[in-house]
Amino acid sequence: MTLTLNGQPREFDAATLSLESLLEKLDLAGRPVVVEHNRQPVLPADYAGVTLEDGDALEIVRIAAGG
Repeated sequence: MTLTLNGQPREFDAATLSLESLLEKLDLAGRPVVVEHNRQPVLPADYAGVTLEDGDALEIVRIAAGG
């Protein structure tokens, strides 16, 4: 499966993948992130229910505090 992550194509060895599983693969599970899937914002409570498909585009921004 090919997904576009933050503008860059990435290959994943999976026929199907949930957004929650993707975040685990990217070591972002449980971390504060903002996710946009095909230009639509996704609430953290919905990550497990979003099934990704070949060609989907995601923007993932990690939230960091500090000054």
